[in-house]
Amino acid sequence: MREFFVAGGRKLSYLDFGGPGRPLLALHGHYNEASAFASLAGALAPRWRVIALDQRGHGESDRAIRYQRDDYVADLVAFHRHLGVGPVPVLGHSLGGVNAYQFAARHPGRVSRLIVEDIGAVVDCDWSFTTRLPPAAPSREALVAALGAAAPYLECSFRQGAGGWGFSFGIDDTVRSQQALNGDHRDDWTAVSCPTLLVRGTRSEELAADHARSMVARRGPGARLVELAAGHVVHHDAPERFAAEVTAFLSEPG
Repeated sequence: MREFFVAGGRKLSYLDFGGPGRPLLALHGHYNEASAFASLAGALAPRWRVIALDQRGHGESDRAIRYQRDDYVADLVAFHRHLGVGPVPVLGHSLGGVNAYQFAARHPGRVSRLIVEDIGAVVDCDWSFTTRLPPAAPSREALVAALGAAAPYLECSFRQGAGGWGFSFGIDDTVRSQQALNGDHRDDWTAVSCPTLLVRGTRSEELAADHARSMVARRGPGARLVELAAGHVVHHDAPERFAAEVTAFLSEPG
């Protein structure tokens, strides 16, 4: 079910996949939106009820002027308050992963467990792919052809408008968001106090193996690393294994 709320005068949208299970908040990466977690939500049901946010500038949420780190975290505070839930597990991919661990670090009473999918504590994002995205295409088929091998990873964000087929995110907005994502966030990563699962794709070009291992070493026994045969979007490339690892982690005592 799609729902909306207002934060800082801006409309934000989210998908509540429903069911009787305990809530799990999910945060997508750049080029995606809440619907990217539909398959995961099905795999985790009925024990877990996935509630996925369209983060600012993505999906059905409003575009924004700012995409700074504090802006994304403030949106999560408002999202958590709107849902009226207690401490909950939070899962984030890429952009959503940094947002998730910064939220957990700065608001520890709101996050019970943390799952970070393929993003580091130091981010050096390259937005050249973003600037090469076609702003519009005459048909869905033409957009798929223009994207090539990247199309399956972006298709949840395809939209048809007056000017043809494009995306549910703004290209210029995404560049600004990627620029603001860059930096050294190790202080936030090490400040996280809840149990944490870091998931890395073995073919990832975003999170190097050495960096992932150093992240877990910094956190000690409170964090562990799982590496799956996948690229950067692990939940897309290895959906069954990813869901199994998430389920196992969420089932651990403590």
